[in-house]
Amino acid sequence: MKRSPTAKKIHTQVSQETTKLGDLRKIAKEIKKDHDLALQLWSTGSFMSRQLAILIMDKKELSPEVINQLDKDISSHDYNDRLQLIDWLMANQLSKDKKTIALMESWEGSTSSLQRRVFWYYQARLRWMGKTNQTNTEYLLDAIEQNLLKEAPEVQWAMNYTAGQIGKWQEAYRERCISIGINTGLYKDEVVAKNCTPSYLPEFIRIEVGKLDG
Repeated sequence: MKRSPTAKKIHTQVSQETTKLGDLRKIAKEIKKDHDLALQLWSTGSFMSRQLAILIMDKKELSPEVINQLDKDISSHDYNDRLQLIDWLMANQLSKDKKTIALMESWEGSTSSLQRRVFWYYQARLRWMGKTNQTNTEYLLDAIEQNLLKEAPEVQWAMNYTAGQIGKWQEAYRERCISIGINTGLYKDEVVAKNCTPSYLPEFIRIEVGKLDG
């Protein structure tokens, strides 16, 4: 894709090693919405330029076909960058429109592991955003119990995190969520940095519920 002088300038600017997410948000606030510029930045293949591109995309232009292409492009990045980009896309674009929300909610059985991650991460996000009275909680927990250990690592994390959010916010399911962690042993030996909450469900739920009680 041919890039305008503006796109080239911004790409050079955000490619600096000192660029942070906060810097991208400031630049995006100045640009506002510019889907053509977003596509030019996306075409660079650069991690930072693609993060900025996501912020200035026009959600009306995000058809299932376009999203599938974005997913394919994101898959070319290394593991951690891949997860950052897909989660960033979910939070800043896909969760902002009813049509893309419906699309995310259809991704539980997608052939794309990144799309399956988004399905689960969105379910967790609903709960931490305060929408805890969901009618699909039983269904989700059944699916987690049956499939958690079979999933790709990036999906496992999101499924586990969903169980953690259910256990935190919905007391009626708390013991069941703790049992999932005990029975699977997932993340039990995980080493986390100081002041970070571990992913092992019994510990995660204990700490997060403690924050509520505090």
